[in-house]
Amino acid sequence: MADRRAEDNAVVSGQPQKTIADFDPPGKPKRNKYAFACAILASMTSILLGYDIGVMSGAAIYIKKDLKVSDVEIEVLVGILNLYSLIGSAAAGRTSDWIGRRYTIVLAGAIFFAGALLMGFAPNYAFLMFGRFIAGIGVGYALMIAPVYTAEVSPASSRGFLTSFPEVFINAGILFGYVSNYGFSKLPTNLGWRLMLGVGAVPAIFLAIGVLAMPESPRWLVMQGRLGDARKVLDKTSDSLEESKLRLGDIKEAAGIPEHCNDDVVEVKKRSQGQDVWKELLLHPTPAVRHILMCAVGLHFFQQASGIDAVVLYSPRIFEKAGITNPDKVLLCTVAVGFVKTVFILVATFMLDRLGRRPLLLTSVAGMVVTLASLGLGLTIIDHHQGRIMWAVVLCLTMVLAYVAFFSIGMGPITWVYSSEIFPLQLRAQGCSIGVAVNRVVSGVLSMTFISLYKAITIGGAFFLFAAIAAVGWTFFFTMLPETQGRTLEDMEVLFGKFYRWRKANALLKQKKQGEHGDGNNNPNNPQIQLGTKGVAN
Repeated sequence: MADRRAEDNAVVSGQPQKTIADFDPPGKPKRNKYAFACAILASMTSILLGYDIGVMSGAAIYIKKDLKVSDVEIEVLVGILNLYSLIGSAAAGRTSDWIGRRYTIVLAGAIFFAGALLMGFAPNYAFLMFGRFIAGIGVGYALMIAPVYTAEVSPASSRGFLTSFPEVFINAGILFGYVSNYGFSKLPTNLGWRLMLGVGAVPAIFLAIGVLAMPESPRWLVMQGRLGDARKVLDKTSDSLEESKLRLGDIKEAAGIPEHCNDDVVEVKKRSQGQDVWKELLLHPTPAVRHILMCAVGLHFFQQASGIDAVVLYSPRIFEKAGITNPDKVLLCTVAVGFVKTVFILVATFMLDRLGRRPLLLTSVAGMVVTLASLGLGLTIIDHHQGRIMWAVVLCLTMVLAYVAFFSIGMGPITWVYSSEIFPLQLRAQGCSIGVAVNRVVSGVLSMTFISLYKAITIGGAFFLFAAIAAVGWTFFFTMLPETQGRTLEDMEVLFGKFYRWRKANALLKQKKQGEHGDGNNNPNNPQIQLGTKGVAN
């Protein structure tokens, strides 16, 4: 009788009976495979830079022997690509807004392809520098566009994971460059370094083919008024249709398109030749934009000023100074550096959306400070003693590997993830290009002066200097950088603008999200969802 009454109540209410499973918390959405594939293809552009960094560290040894050039000329040759890349990164923001993110990636690959061939066939130092110039422009394009495209395609729940891919591929490229050094080192000197540099054209070919399978960025499509095309891409790259609708709504609002406009093609007010963008960024920024710009520039500055390119580009010299004199062993040690760097960047990709940006970044930079200081200590001890001190040699090798490991779990990927996700839509391409420009200038200055620096203050003193810079960077990050884990890209202007008092804005956003989540639980007909991961860290 009781069972019959329960059935009647269910029929009267018109609601299906709920089971215990209905009250389980929602499961974590699976990784979107389509967005995953897009991120991989776009991030392949970063292999170009990584390969050049890795291969030049070893090729420089043979170029010096073959072309009879000085240490100063080697410094300039190694570091000048970073300054040349400024031309590419400065043009990339405007180019990507003009022809789209997708075809900008193709352009980056084509330019680098030409540069790699020119370097491979270079008969003298001047021709080699011209090849570096062309390749540098391609690298500048690649560095800017890969994280921007990936951030714009990725759903919020996987954005940290997917946007870290460019750094993964930079590290993979460095490893390939080191392996190439070791593989071609047995060839005649005049042939070996040319093959090392020329083989860099191969990834560019695969990139040009792979990009044909990629969709255009939904945010760029909306900026062109192509809402229908943007909707199709968002449906494929979002975790759910509800999220796709919310993402489209956020992008439309940021682009200044009224909410009621849902036609496949709409008219969008164009900016006057990009002048308004630069005014908003540099001349008359809001407090939020000024805070965002400070964070992006600070990240890129400290990433390079803490010495990563000195370690990666000049690792053979560092190992020689540490007492490893056998050429084969030196190149094998550099391969170990590339391997450790690649392994730990892969670890970082899976931790970004679980632990948050701040905890990983602060842990990473703290580890860098300790390892740089220890490396400086080991090199100083070796420098002041006659003969070989085995424990100091082991300390130096261990600290180099530990340093690149700490760099790769936080400072490496988070610089690109964070700076690509915090700029507002209309300022994103140009804002990221400013970050890349700072990154390349600092890297170029460091690369072109490292040999002169360690001759002036000793190699141990150089790494003590890098440790001090990293310590200043840790203080800046702790004070100024809010956590962005799980935030939508269009939420960032709310989170930023309070500078070192950003925690108040973060608390308000958390309360707002919790309120919306609570309303959703109380009202089952409320379709609103919260994007991103749970438990945003402070």
